Parts: sequence; structure tokens; C-alpha cells
Amino acid sequence: MNKIYPSAAHALEGLVEDGMTIAVGGFGLCGIPEQLIAALRDSGKKDLTAISNNAGVDGFGLGLLLETRQISKMISSYVGENKEFERQYLAGELALEFTPQGTLAEKLRAGGAGIPAFYTKTGYGTLVAEGKETRQFNGEWYVMEQSLTADLALVKAWKADKAGNLLFRKTARNFNPLAAMAGEVCVVEVEEIVETGELDPDQIHLPGIYVHRIVHNPSPEKRIEKRTVRS
Repeated sequence: MNKIYPSAAHALEGLVEDGMTIAVGGFGLCGIPEQLIAALRDSGKKDLTAISNNAGVDGFGLGLLLETRQISKMISSYVGENKEFERQYLAGELALEFTPQGTLAEKLRAGGAGIPAFYTKTGYGTLVAEGKETRQFNGEWYVMEQSLTADLALVKAWKADKAGNLLFRKTARNFNPLAAMAGEVCVVEVEEIVETGELDPDQIHLPGIYVHRIVHNPSPEKRIEKRTVRS
């Protein structure tokens, strides 16, 4: 089975529809599938629910889809770097399901593992717990959180073999493997592709069984979200 596609647009062919739920990997601007996000924008599909730790920034990442009004709902943890997101949310034009960062990670992991729900202390006694089941274990109160799955996962990896086994670099390992596991179909953007068997099996971060399509992006932009230098 050939998993390698010639472009991001080809990799999304036949996969994207209006109203889909899409899990997008990355942490801030680190490890985001930038070409796949741009191809999703160019598809024109709308009314999308995006599950992502961040909401991108103005003009980059998921910010591209917010500018074109293709996202109708975000399930996120940190959204503070996007002025258009802020404008749409405060104007009531964008739905937001605010989720603590660790809880969001576990909701994706549990979804990928086939676990429908779990209990966590995080959020008990706050707005996060409103409308959710709570339960006491060993004298401590917990909130039940339902897991998350997606119709499609868009992820970014450093290296893949032709079977789809993946390696992630450093911070890009945050959320990308979890998003990939939670997607019914997973499309990955990678910087390097090697022959099957070249990767050390003990070093693989995500097995190829989760990956359906691969697109090569050897020169990602890798923006710096906030540059801090010495005076």
C-alpha cells in the first residue's frame, strides 16, 4: 500500500467534507502541519470543528482557517495568541469548548485507545465541571471527561518510513501522536522519508498502523512564536 502522496492537496483528496471534526497536532507553532492546513483552507470546506491545543496565530496555522471562517467550533486549551479568534469568540461567531491542557491530551489519548471516558481532578469546582458528572474516590472529588475522536487527523512529524512509522522531534511530540491516534483517518506531513526498515524499531514514537497518508515537506517554515533576545 503506497501511503506517499505528491502534495498536501492530493493527500486530502476525498477525505474532507463540510461539518467534519478534525484533530490537528502541534504545540504553539511548533510541529504544526502547515502545508496540510493550507490545503484544507484551499479545499473551501466549512463548518469544521477543530481539536487543537492552540488556535494558531493571525495569518498562520489554524489562523488561516479562522480568517476564512471555515472553523465553526474550537476544542482547545490555549487560544491567547490569535486576535481574529478573540474577535470571533467575543462576537458570538465561534463556539469554544475550553479544555485544560492535560485533560485535552488525555481526551485524545483515550479516544485513540477506545476508552469512552475517564475521571480527573482537574477542573472540579470550576466552570470546567459544569454539567458534567462528578464522583468521589478515596475522599477526593473527580470530574468525568468524555474522550475525543475525530473524522480526520492532520499531524506533523520529523521522519517517516514508507510504512508510516513516525519519529517526532522535541516539542513537536506534544499532541501530534495523540491527534494521530484519535483520528479515524490520519494524514501526516513529514520532513524526511526513509525506506521501511531504516528506523530503529525501539525509537519509533508512533507505529504506521495509525497513518494512512504521507506528504513530504522538506523545508517547513518553523516560525518563532515569540522571539526573546538579550538586551
